[in-house]
Amino acid sequence: MDFRIFTEPQQGADYDDLLRVAQAAEAAGYDAFFRSDHYLAMGDASGEPGPTDAWLTLAGLARETSRIRLGTLVSSATFRLPGPLAVSVAQVDRMSRGRVELGLGSGWFDAEHAAYGIPFPPLGERFDRLAEQLEIVTGLWGTLPGERYSFDGAHYTVTDSPALPKPVQQPRPPIVVGGRGKRRTPELAARFASEFNVPFSDVDVAAEQFGRVDAACRAVGRDPAELVRSVAQVVCVGRDDAEIARRALTLGREVDELRANGLTGTPAEVVDRIGTWREKAGVTRLYLQLMDLDDLDQIDLIASDVAGRL
Repeated sequence: MDFRIFTEPQQGADYDDLLRVAQAAEAAGYDAFFRSDHYLAMGDASGEPGPTDAWLTLAGLARETSRIRLGTLVSSATFRLPGPLAVSVAQVDRMSRGRVELGLGSGWFDAEHAAYGIPFPPLGERFDRLAEQLEIVTGLWGTLPGERYSFDGAHYTVTDSPALPKPVQQPRPPIVVGGRGKRRTPELAARFASEFNVPFSDVDVAAEQFGRVDAACRAVGRDPAELVRSVAQVVCVGRDDAEIARRALTLGREVDELRANGLTGTPAEVVDRIGTWREKAGVTRLYLQLMDLDDLDQIDLIASDVAGRL
């Protein structure tokens, strides 16, 4: 089982906060440090000191870490043009010496688009744009040195591109596709993804979605076993009930609600819960949503008492 730390810096974090968590996760033995790609805080959070750009952040972390993998869960296709996105990710892959992964989705948070002047087309068009972006990004990365790449789509046109720079990872950095969409999301995963992620769902919902992805893979002649199955879950792990309650209070959530909707409890309880995910849904990778970026002790506790048992 791979364990990955997943952060939501739009809720209030600067680069130094993220660097501290990424380096702590690397020292504790986690497989990866991922972050969301959002520009606006959600809920009651102020978001201060303000948003940090995902790929600028990952570029910095690429130079200040040495082993841990880095990526987004997930970047929004509405935020960037496909050619510049391919350049940015390839450059960060080179800066990290081959440790980058790209999570890419259609985008959903209309308020952040309005707040920062980003066009927010209807859902169907967003999925069309996502499909073209995946086609272009993978096409640029897959173009052989000295050759040129072109694409003519409904939303993007690429003409005679030298398709540079090339990422270190070949044939390309891993691509993560995820969500609960019943048709187009599994289809895009089957065509482009190395990993499929189901965020913040119960185990039965995730298992059903993985089944749809498996069917989509078979429909295009792909072995479903090629895709990593992953989930994202909020974490609230403590050595005893008092520590669990303290962490839940910091998150502003109830312990019972967190137990029902996340990985919450003592290390032994969480190990059992993860076992259920592995047995019922075939999950082999966990993104642990760490909302309190000052709680480095929880990072160490999960590494030693949860991941250490699995």
